[in-house]
Formats: sequence, structure tokens, C-alpha cells
Amino acid sequence: MTLFDVTDLAVTLHTGNRARGRRAVRAVERISFSVEPGQTAAIVGESGSGKSVSLLAATRLLGPQAEVTGSVRFAGHDLLGLREKVLRRILGKDIGFVFQDPQSNLHPFKTIGHQIDEVLRIHTRTGRGQRRRRVEELLDEVGIADPSGAFSSYPAEFSGGMRQRAMIAMAIALNPALLIADEPTTALDVSVQADILSLLKRLQREHGTAILFVSHDLGVVHEIADTVTVVKDGRVVESGPRERIYEQPQEQYTRDLLSASLLHTVDTGHLARAVEPAGSAEPLLSVRGLRKSYPTRSRRERRTVVDALDFTIGPAEIVGLVGESGSGKSTVGRIVAGLQYADSGEITLSGARFPTGFGDGVPALPPAARRDVQLVFQDPYSSLNPRRTVARSLAEPLRAQQVDEAAIAARVRRAADDAKLSRSLLDRYPAELSGGQRQRAAIARALVLQPRLIVADEALSSLDVTTQSEIISLIRQLVREQHTAFLFITHDLGVVSSIAHRVIVLGPDGVQESGVTSEVFANPRSAYTRKLLDAIPRLKAS
Repeated sequence: MTLFDVTDLAVTLHTGNRARGRRAVRAVERISFSVEPGQTAAIVGESGSGKSVSLLAATRLLGPQAEVTGSVRFAGHDLLGLREKVLRRILGKDIGFVFQDPQSNLHPFKTIGHQIDEVLRIHTRTGRGQRRRRVEELLDEVGIADPSGAFSSYPAEFSGGMRQRAMIAMAIALNPALLIADEPTTALDVSVQADILSLLKRLQREHGTAILFVSHDLGVVHEIADTVTVVKDGRVVESGPRERIYEQPQEQYTRDLLSASLLHTVDTGHLARAVEPAGSAEPLLSVRGLRKSYPTRSRRERRTVVDALDFTIGPAEIVGLVGESGSGKSTVGRIVAGLQYADSGEITLSGARFPTGFGDGVPALPPAARRDVQLVFQDPYSSLNPRRTVARSLAEPLRAQQVDEAAIAARVRRAADDAKLSRSLLDRYPAELSGGQRQRAAIARALVLQPRLIVADEALSSLDVTTQSEIISLIRQLVREQHTAFLFITHDLGVVSSIAHRVIVLGPDGVQESGVTSEVFANPRSAYTRKLLDAIPRLKAS
């Protein structure tokens, strides 16, 4: 018997308010898919295609603003017709969820252990000590080092990848019959991604868990799915067994997605098309001897995150910074963007020297330096003000730089166009956008001041593959026409191989190797780099 069956699902979202006017948006139009016990069904498509909305609507998590019709059955239950109390029991115990954005789905003021323990406390009758042991087992199972210490840690003390692993631990705590995984590996580096995929396969093998896997990464989907449903604009384009979809796609849209997914691979042909290194111009950014540490919980010692890091970025140059979660990539990005102090070292941007020391606040930089460097954060939902429209968020940096009000609207529209963000979305709030649309809004906000250097911290991680291709084309255009430089921080080595002039590989012991991207990836000297390259999902052109 089919475990989870969705038939002719249609979703209409009622957005806006009295002041802005109410409007109805048809987000999903008659989508059908199913999941068999012990099988993995994947739903793939671009941002805004309706894949995540379909799952939220099918499990009644969209709220009263959504009008949902069709049939949704789980293990014989009609989910759309169940009483709230019965539905909550099923969603909490029999259906586990891993959402795309762990930052906004973990409580910032509760420890990781407390939040996972809460699932066990509500749905089981085990004692506190037994629950504690189970939580630590789960943390160890998803690859979090020092489970005992992690139990007492807060989400802010975890990297993005570690937060996502904690979410997965929470979702599998009760061995659910169905695991709904919405972009579960998007924010993870390739080696952890491989571990998570292995974990999901093992759960399936040992417990018969069915998985509904939502992703824009067809390389990842190929590694895990039994069946694939391709959606676009709220409709099913085609569906079928994995091998048929990948080897004999019937629709042009599916072929386009497969072609765009090759962006995430690293092979000889791909590297041959990579951009050439920039010239030997005077560096725009110079970093020498960078060191950063954080106090431990006891405050008696400090934990070193980055030590003795040297690199430069020239005008119109793209430097990739890659490594696993916790390697210090994002810390380097925040220091370069002027949002954190380095303990020591020398950082110079356009002749302005950044202050260093053990300060906890934001370093004082000249206004010109603040304008010259902008940052695109990994998590667009938490970096955009939920009470401001996209247009207001884009206008705020311009007002801070005292740009004439008459010019702000035009600059906002231009930045939206550059980031491939539809102007129709400018009057919406972040909660009304898909994950990919929110990231494009964050990119537009970085572009609005026309900076000389952009620190892109996983700026493409939540975008679908076709939109990633568009943003990469945009970055190349900015480099070529405006001489904008980029510090491109990512776990996606395929993207780095296609865009970066030079690459720095960070590992647990600091810099593993650095140099011209094509040379480093074609002939890696470090075992760590080879491990990262070997972990990339392989997808061949059909």
C-alpha cells in the first residue's frame, strides 16, 4: 500500500492586508505524487516552482492564508480532513521534517540538546537520563563531534552545516515512517552532504523509512532517489523512475535542469572552461597573518578558528574560499566585510587598514570602506528584516550612505534587475518569497551600493541550478564591466571551479593548499582537497 499519496493538490495563497490590498496567488495547480514504504521519492524544480509549498500544504503547515484542495492520504489517514489533535500526533511522531533553513527553525534561546529532547519528552515516556543518552546518540549519528558538549550548545554556536545536522537528528529521533526532507543538504559541504546521504540510506535500509526528498540539485537527487517528479510553475512536468528521467528525459525543461546541474561537477572538461586568472594588478584587498579565536564557555581559554592566513584579491578578481563546515570560512568573510575584529594580522582594503584586537563589537571603518565592501549572507531569511518589504531593505543601505531620495527608487530597481529579482517582488515581505527569491533579494541589497568587493558567503546555496547559472553569469558581468571583486565562500567545489580565478582550501589545520583554481582541482596536492573532490555527487550529461 502506498504510504503517502497526494492527488490533484491545488494551493491558493491569500496574501497582503487591508492597507496593501488582498490578493490571491495560485501557487500550485493539480500536483500529484506518491511515496512507497521504504522508497525515496524526489521532487525537483526551480525556486518558486511550488515544490516546498506543496509539501507544506499537504501537511497543513501553511496556515489559514492557504486554500488547499485535492486529496492527501498518509497510511490510510486523510490529512486534510483530520482533527488538529490527531494531525499533530502524526506529524510529530510518524512524519519527520527537515526544513531548508535551520537557522529560523531552531529556537535561538534553547540548547540543541533541549530541542531534540523535547521531541522525545512529548512523544515517549522515557526518563530524563535515557532521553539524554538517546539525544547524544542522535548527535553522534549525524556526525556532530563531541555530542555531550553539543547537547549544551546553542544554535548560534554551531556552523550552518552543524545546525542542519541537528535538525536532521531532531527529525529522525522517533524513527518516523516518512521523512520529508526539504533541501536537507543545501547548506552542507560536500563531505558532510555525502555523510548525510549515507545516513538517510542507512535509515531506509535499517528502519524501512520512506523519504520525500525536495531539492534543486539533480546531482544529489541522483544519489538517493528511486522516483523523480519534476515540477515547474506549480505543475508536474514529468515523473517516473530515476534512471528514465536522467537517461531519457521527455521534456525540454527536464533536459535544461540536467544541463544546469553539471555546474556542480568538477571534471577535466569543466575545468578547461573555467575563467583564467586575473592579472597582477595592485591588490584591492590584502590579508596578512590573519588570526581569529573565540572564548570558550569557561572563558578561561580561547578556541582558534583561523590562524596565520594570508591572501590577496585584486580588482576584478574572484577568489574562492572552500572547506568543510567549521573550517572558518564564514569567519574570514565577516572579518573581511568589517563585521568582526581579527585578533591580529593586517587587513587592508583600498588603502584603508582595518583595526584588529579582541573587541566584540563592529570595527570602526571609514564610510568609503563600508561602501566598498558588502556581504551576502548564507541565510537570507534571518538577514532580511521580516517587517520590511524587499524594496525597503534594498533602500536602507542607500539612506545610510545619504543617497538622494529621488535616486533611491531607480537604484533599487537596477539592483533588483542585476540580481534577476522580479520587480513584482519588491513590494513583498521576506515570508512571501521562496528561499531562492530571498537569496536574490540579499544579493540585490549587496549590489545596490555598487561596491568594489563583495563577500559572497554561500550566496548560491539556496538557489536552484538554473538560477545559479544566471547569478554566475551576473557575477562574471560585474567583474568584466564594473571590475567588482569577489571573495566567494562556498562548499560547492563545482561552482568554484567554474567561476574563481584562484582558490584557497581551508581545512581543520588551516590552509591545505591554494593557487590557480584549474591547477589546484586538476592536480590536488593535499589529501584533504582530494577528499572534498571525491565527495562530489557525479552526474553525467545524458
